[in-house]
Amino acid sequence: MTNRRAILAGAATAGVVVASGEAGAQMRATTAPEIYELRTYHLTEGPMRRRLDDYLERAFIPAARRAGTGPVGAFGVAIGPGNPSVQLLIPHRSVADMVALPDKLAADATYRQAGAAFAAATPADPPYVALDVKLMRAFAQFPRVEVPAGKEGRIFELRTYHSHSEQAGATKIGMFEGGGEIEIFRRTGLIPVFFAQDLTGTRLPSLTYLLTFADIAARDRAWKVFGADPAWQRLIAMPGLTETVSGIDNQILSPTRYSQI
Repeated sequence: MTNRRAILAGAATAGVVVASGEAGAQMRATTAPEIYELRTYHLTEGPMRRRLDDYLERAFIPAARRAGTGPVGAFGVAIGPGNPSVQLLIPHRSVADMVALPDKLAADATYRQAGAAFAAATPADPPYVALDVKLMRAFAQFPRVEVPAGKEGRIFELRTYHSHSEQAGATKIGMFEGGGEIEIFRRTGLIPVFFAQDLTGTRLPSLTYLLTFADIAARDRAWKVFGADPAWQRLIAMPGLTETVSGIDNQILSPTRYSQI
């Protein structure tokens, strides 16, 4: 397993800001990390997208919020693989809450009425082509989704880092949680929405995070500033931290009109 103390000590020696101390410990002690359900509805061009949007906006998201989840993010793919599709980010307070959601929806008369047409879709006219679901657990240092201010006109970047081994994956998480990488993100304009360890999916171990920007130009500027940041350069120069990521999946997302993130 990764030696978190070594990461912390090395980061401190290198002059990297570390999110620890009394404030960080208090946050971790009082806030349990959320469980994230990332649904990807694969679609075809045409009426399928309009019907799904109507169902999510009028039926599913309001009912999911009544059941205690959220805020729920809904996004389309602007740049990258997977278009056309809708990605739905559903924060749950716990695994138990996630498991209980289908029963809560089934008992919600308003939801059943609002979603009746979607539920009645036939094999000849299905509601979607396929549905993929990935489960994630929020980082202890970033236990809740942070909804950005001024969501109008924003873009989002969804990134997944794959690692070649469990130890490498744990080390990369340690760079974010104890090594100060989250703080470097914030300082250089990479505005985070969530950070999480992937619990299910292909090519594990992996972690996933979501960033937001005003536009593509702001995104490009922030990554350039991040890459040149002295604290980041010191962090990646530490022994054992240079080969933690074996592959990266990346998408630029645009929020739907009904997204709550």
